[in-house]
Amino acid sequence: MVDNKRQRPIGIFDSGIGGLTVAQAIIHVLPNERILYFGDTAHLPYGDKSTAAIQAYAIKICDLLIRQNCKLILIACNSASAAAYELVKEYVGSKAKVLNVIDPTVQHIGRLYPHKTVGLIGTKQTVNSNVYRKKVDELDLGITLKSHATPLLAAMIEEGFFNDSISESVIHAYLSDPALEGIEALILGCTHYPLIKKQIENFYKGKVDVLDASQIVAQHVKAYLEEQGLASERLTGDHTFYVSDFTRSFEESTRIFFRRQVHLEHYPLWE
Repeated sequence: MVDNKRQRPIGIFDSGIGGLTVAQAIIHVLPNERILYFGDTAHLPYGDKSTAAIQAYAIKICDLLIRQNCKLILIACNSASAAAYELVKEYVGSKAKVLNVIDPTVQHIGRLYPHKTVGLIGTKQTVNSNVYRKKVDELDLGITLKSHATPLLAAMIEEGFFNDSISESVIHAYLSDPALEGIEALILGCTHYPLIKKQIENFYKGKVDVLDASQIVAQHVKAYLEEQGLASERLTGDHTFYVSDFTRSFEESTRIFFRRQVHLEHYPLWE
């Protein structure tokens, strides 16, 4: 029976393409794991939605992932992790393990940056929820967290504007804000942001550590599965990608992320 459980897939969901950075990092460190990815493209971005709306979407998505027999559900979206993690954990119960993208990042900050000043950029939902601040304060390690909402970035990336002059101007405007003054590290508090990590690093010219949460989260998932005795020993079947609203641009983006053709299945959340 134990082996059977190991072969079950990992469910990952996000509001759109952002969580693909996490999915890709997980496949890289856990090549034997099968991924079921759900991009809620009908409702993106989550960052400007209400907590109640995000919770409703998350529960619907988890229903699908549980039906698909996922052993682990990863909320690969900071806005959804902030708004719905506790509710999802309660709802899923013993049917699957549930992880989010915020806790591993906060633990990483605690290990590497005690008594330092750390910046955070993310959606309005993530920043205004204060979830990072609360969790960093709970570490009690004298870390000062400076947060700044950067609502245009996720939408800009979804539309394919990165590594160009438009994204350059937007990134410069946000990072120049006095709210982020004097930071020694910057948390990319949205799973889209690894796509503009290079541009952010260029802005800081090596003076600030830019933290890619997708890598941190992937290592955490690996350690967690091994610790729980749930790591798969061989890959059985291909990865599956669901979207709540089929868009050509999502298909394009998915190809960019995974550097190969992927099969998208359309699964509307509300029929």
